[in-house]
Amino acid sequence: MTETNNSLKITVVICVAVLLVVFMVFSIFKSAVSPYNTKNQITVDGIATVKAAPDLVAVYFNVETQGNTSSEAKDANAIIVDNLETALIKLGLEKKEIITENYNIYQDYDWINGRQREKGFKATQTIKIELKSEKIDLVGDVVDAGADAGATISYINFELSQESQNKYKAEAMKLAAQDARIKAESVAEGFNKKIKDLVSTSTSDFGYTPWNVYSNAGGTMAEERSMAKEAVPNIQPGDREITARISAIFEMK
Repeated sequence: MTETNNSLKITVVICVAVLLVVFMVFSIFKSAVSPYNTKNQITVDGIATVKAAPDLVAVYFNVETQGNTSSEAKDANAIIVDNLETALIKLGLEKKEIITENYNIYQDYDWINGRQREKGFKATQTIKIELKSEKIDLVGDVVDAGADAGATISYINFELSQESQNKYKAEAMKLAAQDARIKAESVAEGFNKKIKDLVSTSTSDFGYTPWNVYSNAGGTMAEERSMAKEAVPNIQPGDREITARISAIFEMK
């Protein structure tokens, strides 16, 4: 029985050793036949900047209500939002231009003499009014509609629609890729070599920051209404520069 166990152990050791040798040989062979020689690779960054013009005006409202119960807070919030939507539709807006971005109901507290005290419930909702830039003349009426309904104006931006973002993204990425190849070819030429193959790429996706033209400064509702209505018509947004970056590895020959 002991001899059988010893033979089995020896067999296992031999098998493991053989597998290790095979693995090492395979790794060496794979490295030898690899289509890319890392000694002849070059890594470059392609960068491109495009100018983007905003095609949206976005007005953001915050609706905040309180109640002794979550239902009371929710119902009070819904009344304000319904009144706001009704007023906006009367202005000629479509429902798809009225977007709920955030909605939350939670128990509210305050602190008195270092002790926590329940204050009932609070409901908050962020409403985004998304207007095509040619509707900029409606912004003042939109601000009035929100304030009259009981909503607080949060901020106003000039923005890019998703369609415009996709267009500028494609343009910027294409130019960044071209820039990477030009750089690689120039470096290779300096070493009396030529670019052979593209080995790999990685991208840093482009992003943009909306053109903010008004932010709530914490004044009274009447003050904020007046400042918001004055802000947009007096500002003509210029083009915004949007940058894309691509890292690429090329094989030289």
